[in-house]
Parts: sequence; structure tokens; C-alpha cells
Amino acid sequence: MNWRSKDIWIEFLRGSRKTSNFFWSFILFLGSLGFLVVGTSSYLDKNLISVFPSQEILFFPQGIVMSFYGIAGLFMSSYLWCIIFWNVGNGYDQFNRKKGIVCIFRWDSLD
Repeated sequence: MNWRSKDIWIEFLRGSRKTSNFFWSFILFLGSLGFLVVGTSSYLDKNLISVFPSQEILFFPQGIVMSFYGIAGLFMSSYLWCIIFWNVGNGYDQFNRKKGIVCIFRWDSLD
């Protein structure tokens, strides 16, 4: 949503609460959870996911690497969820042509 007059133009910014951010953080969470479960099932030598035969994956080195990617993905997913929760980037930009002033304002959501 934008507001425009002859001299002043205000552009409102939604921030990080977009549908695409919700989608990608959820997909990243599910993928990293899958990697972590497969790495754990290769360590336990049990088939925790019935679709994927985990007995074919050795714990060293494939299971360790899959567990590492799962943990790293969970950290990245939690980072994205925190950015969405705090709504980083929400605010507006104001352009005043008459005075030649640009005002960039972002809401401080940590208070």
C-alpha cells in the first residue's frame, strides 16, 4: 500500500510476515527434521521412517553428515521463525520532493 501526493510519496513495507517466508521456513523445518531422523535411525540401526530403508545408510560417515545437516537446518529454520515472529523490516519510506528529504523508518519490535 502506497500513498502519493504532489510532493510527498510514502511507501509502506510489510516486513518479513509474507506467505513465502512462512512457506520456506516450514519446508526447511520439515527437511531438516527428516535429515535428523534418518541420521538417528542409522545410528540406532532401526527403521524409524518406514518409507526410507535406513539399514542401507552407514552411521559413519553418511549418518553423521545427515545429522549435521539436520541440526544446521533446524538452526536456520528457528532463525527464520524468529525473524517472522519479530516482523523484521516492517515500516515505511517517505520521499519529500519539495524539501529533498528521504525518511526511512522501521518499527522497533523488541520493546
